Amino acid sequence: MSIRNLDDLLAEGVSGRRVLVRADLNVPLDKQSGEITDDGRIRAVLPTLSALVEAGAKVVVCSHLGRPKGAPDPQFSLRPVAGRLGDLLGAPVHFAEDTVGDSARSTVEGLADGQVALLENLRFNKGETSKDDAERGAFADQLAAFGDAYVDDAFGAVHRKHASVHDVPARLPHVAGRLVLREVEVLGKLTGDPERPYVVVLGGSKVSDKLAVIEALLPKVDRLLIGGGMCFTFLKAQGHEVGTSLLEEDMVETCGNLLERSGGKIMLPVDVVAADAFAPDATHDTVPADGIPSHRLGLDIGPETVAGFAAALSQAKTIFWNGPMGVFEMAAFANGTRGVAEAITKADAFSVVGGGDSAAAVRALGLDESSFGHISTGGGASLEYLEGKTLPGIAALEN
Repeated sequence: MSIRNLDDLLAEGVSGRRVLVRADLNVPLDKQSGEITDDGRIRAVLPTLSALVEAGAKVVVCSHLGRPKGAPDPQFSLRPVAGRLGDLLGAPVHFAEDTVGDSARSTVEGLADGQVALLENLRFNKGETSKDDAERGAFADQLAAFGDAYVDDAFGAVHRKHASVHDVPARLPHVAGRLVLREVEVLGKLTGDPERPYVVVLGGSKVSDKLAVIEALLPKVDRLLIGGGMCFTFLKAQGHEVGTSLLEEDMVETCGNLLERSGGKIMLPVDVVAADAFAPDATHDTVPADGIPSHRLGLDIGPETVAGFAAALSQAKTIFWNGPMGVFEMAAFANGTRGVAEAITKADAFSVVGGGDSAAAVRALGLDESSFGHISTGGGASLEYLEGKTLPGIAALEN
């Protein structure tokens, strides 16, 4: 791909120039306190922002957070993010109270060389996500007015045809930031000629969310290990009782077809942790995957499955993991995800964690992030890239 990157922009000189940076600062916030519970996405953009600051640019950062309905909503304000970003950069971040209004204009105009501003949540303006090209374009015009150049470092948003991702690059000289460039390079290894054996681990709740990537990867991988809530639809396709476990009835036949076509590549759980209820203190025990009681639901893969998955992973030279193996947020049902994650770190392989809940699990379980080859910041974006889809944000950078 012919994408200009941050080094190209820095070589041209950015001192005194305004650089608009699209970041992915969509961090989780505690519902009660409003505090950031995982700052991984903020940390991920620091290399790009620090390089621009050191080069003397006037840095204008924009991002979305959550899914507000095109109007200001205090629970989705980026103000807490501005504070945390300032802490990590070691200098105050000037916060605009709106996205493209009076506060944004005055904040941007007041920036000195090497200073950083953060605009309020892009999705407080309906033009950001509009499907109407003219409405989206009008918002992009307003955003573009804040920059002399544009840097996209929001890999988690490049699969969205949104104004700040797709339309602004057409209005400004544009480059990929350090994070986006790294993501594209890493995922390119997986879609090109990965070193074999190539093992993919997929989890999460729904088969329907992962069907396209399963279809795309099945011919390319050596083993496909399936856990999480989605495994129960596959187990049902094998004719097993799954109790009250998460199940997509309309996907059972599809899963059966995938199993038939896989040539034995797909590995399913042989045991699961079944509970009486979806609760952290629910009564639970380990049962065979073909013997789940009708009144119970599976909330994690069992120890035999972890051992089997670990054996497959130990042989791998390339690993991609997307989706937890169970309800890792509850301690009683976190052992499957922990066990698989630890097996990945022990493998002599190039490993990629596919963002989203998988990346959150790595941090929540206290695992060493540096023991993985790469932790993606974009769950949906990484999956769509592996599916072979055209990502609007990447296509805009190529133009």
